[in-house]
Amino acid sequence: MLLTISTTHRPATDLGYLLHKHPDRVQEFAQSFGTATVLYPEASEERCTAALLLEVDPVRLARRRGRETPDFSLAQYVNDRSYAASSLLGVALADVFSTARSGICKARPELAEQALPLEIAIPVLPCRGGAEIARRLFEPLGWRVDAEPIPLDEGFPAWGASRYLRLTLHGELRLADALSQLHVLLPVLDESKHYWQGPDEVDKLLRSGGAWLAAHPDRTLITRRYLGRRGGLTRLALARLAELDDTELDDTGPDAEVGEEEVLQPEERRVPLNRQRHEAVLAAIAELGARSVIDLGCGPGQLLDRLLKAPGIERVAGCDVSTRSLQYAARRLHVDRMSERQAGRLELFQGALTYEDPRFAGYDVAVLMEVVEHVDPPRLPALERVVFGAARPGAVLVTTPNRDYNVLYEGLTGRRHPDHRFEWDRAEFADWCARVAATHGYAVEHRGVGDVDGTHGSPTQLAVFTRKENADD
Repeated sequence: MLLTISTTHRPATDLGYLLHKHPDRVQEFAQSFGTATVLYPEASEERCTAALLLEVDPVRLARRRGRETPDFSLAQYVNDRSYAASSLLGVALADVFSTARSGICKARPELAEQALPLEIAIPVLPCRGGAEIARRLFEPLGWRVDAEPIPLDEGFPAWGASRYLRLTLHGELRLADALSQLHVLLPVLDESKHYWQGPDEVDKLLRSGGAWLAAHPDRTLITRRYLGRRGGLTRLALARLAELDDTELDDTGPDAEVGEEEVLQPEERRVPLNRQRHEAVLAAIAELGARSVIDLGCGPGQLLDRLLKAPGIERVAGCDVSTRSLQYAARRLHVDRMSERQAGRLELFQGALTYEDPRFAGYDVAVLMEVVEHVDPPRLPALERVVFGAARPGAVLVTTPNRDYNVLYEGLTGRRHPDHRFEWDRAEFADWCARVAATHGYAVEHRGVGDVDGTHGSPTQLAVFTRKENADD
């Protein structure tokens, strides 16, 4: 299979820095199922194209079959493996471009965070559901999708189209986001992910999906296809995604196709923890009588949407380090259709919470909802200084997972989200809050969010910091 990534960003050869592959070299990468080759068919200041060519070795693929892998009998030796090749292309892409997919570029760090004009083309791609499915999956992510069905036989047009597409995507995204989306959606398109999946597959999906999957209108379809109809893993993934968005866990629709025993009855359905967090934060904001609120690390804008509808709040701001998340937020809030008065109440801007920024200051309440655990521990003092020391809002609301509660999550073997740098237990969070409050002149109150367990507490911890009147200097 062949995949090409092109850009017209000037200079276009910066693509080589982002992919960590030099345009002047042809590089081969051995895979357990074949060979992946990276080369540049064109590399000029105006346009640069990187090509990933995957050659699948069916014999090597068959010989690597583990003891637990089902025996496909003679089918494992069939040379035409196009039905599985796109899934393997996703695996090769994740391996060959692993550093680029993580968003790391020491040579051009500012470029790694920049949305670039990208064109991604796959000349032959199996797609169950045809062009409509390709558009459903990619258009909500900001891509312009050209999906041309390939005839079953050009000599016999009456036979109609095959299940293969010529797919071309155009858009402005961070390269890391584009690669992560491809890694997830390539096996979703062909729905034939023929390699062994373990319990850590849910973590892999969440690590690659991040915020874009939680906000995707077809996340149930994506999750089910990615996990290969394994109902238990699908339910676990959807439950964890529900914590990242304000939607009910829904795996009972036409795209779910889970076993009858997996379906929750209406009386068993619970309000998603993420919604409970939002309700707790909004209640605290109302208690404080805030008229202006800034959401630091606003993500795709769930809380901003609620704040704009809350009575008494006259000014709302959302800040995030990810331009893609801000684009999602603008779309969710329908910024393009806002009246002048409504638009005057809202400000969205990009910023890093570890660097002082005058735009952070001047608000009654600042919210750090599920943010601190995404910050590397050595960077936390910088965040504390920026938020509590420089911006100094009247109150700061901080929510973070309670690690004590993790033992109650079935199937959870590590942290709740792959991007979490740490998770505090209740004692660790209390110590951090006490130190920050004493250092910067705040009082702090602790609350729990979610179902309370007598031994392990609540799943989410909420701290309400209020600035002391005599600590304004």
